[in-house]
Amino acid sequence: MHQINASVCVQYGEQYNVNIEFSVESEPLGTAGPLKLAEKILGKDDSPFFVLNSDVICEYPFKKLAEFHKSHGEEGTIVVTKVDEPSKYGVVVHKPNHPTRIDRFVEKPVEFVGNRINAGIYILNPSVLKRIELRPTSIEQETFPAIVREGQLHSFDLEGFWMDVGQPKDFLSGTCLYLSSLTKQNSKLLTPSSESFVYGGNVMVDPTAKVGKNCRIGPNVVIGPNVVVGDGVRLQRCVLLENSRVKDHAWVKSTIVGWNSSVGKWARLENVTVLGDDVTIADEVYVNGGSILPHKSIKQNIDVPAIIM
Repeated sequence: MHQINASVCVQYGEQYNVNIEFSVESEPLGTAGPLKLAEKILGKDDSPFFVLNSDVICEYPFKKLAEFHKSHGEEGTIVVTKVDEPSKYGVVVHKPNHPTRIDRFVEKPVEFVGNRINAGIYILNPSVLKRIELRPTSIEQETFPAIVREGQLHSFDLEGFWMDVGQPKDFLSGTCLYLSSLTKQNSKLLTPSSESFVYGGNVMVDPTAKVGKNCRIGPNVVIGPNVVVGDGVRLQRCVLLENSRVKDHAWVKSTIVGWNSSVGKWARLENVTVLGDDVTIADEVYVNGGSILPHKSIKQNIDVPAIIM
């Protein structure tokens, strides 16, 4: 564990020019307990700190959020996003005649009380740590309501897309949103549509990946580092993770191909199929919505959604 953490620290620290420190839970502490566990790191000075849910994707407005938090001068700020069906979520309700100060939270409201929900991104003053005990505890159900009672919690409206990507189907949807956002920004991270294999746009190919002849890739495809794509491959709405391989004439749609995995010649994967690490799909095999755990070899068709252990 510590060896992995050390290598990650070095890799990402050098890539993004930041110092990385790990605080490791030996037991689950909920959504607030881990902040208390890391108090020596987060509370080392008076600077506010960000808290991010790792299963969320959006255009993170760090600079604007920090400026807004500083401007109101109070204890916490929650990023909120507008949704069409607030009855499915916990809704943030503001104080009367105040655009940002939070009055209360309403879980899955039957009647309309607002359409802003917690986006899982916060900036907090270190004083918040004094409100948290070192035990399994919820920041949403315990810490935030306590701050609200003292009128110290504000909301910040998120612009652009937002998606909870904790489930495979949502991960794929979130990837589509991210790629579409890059397209709107004319980002150089995307592979130019002038490339012969790009079909429909929104394609991101790592510079170390190799793509064969006569492929049709897109829309909404991510190809990771050191991936090898054979000849005549069709890719659509999928993610190929590092060191994976898709052999000649395979069809991959609505699929996550895990690290070091291999998809055989003329194989077909679709309907939110997920391959774990080091999975092998044999030639001419059809997988329809299968979730394949790591280090498995699939030699027969999977015609209905299933988990293969």
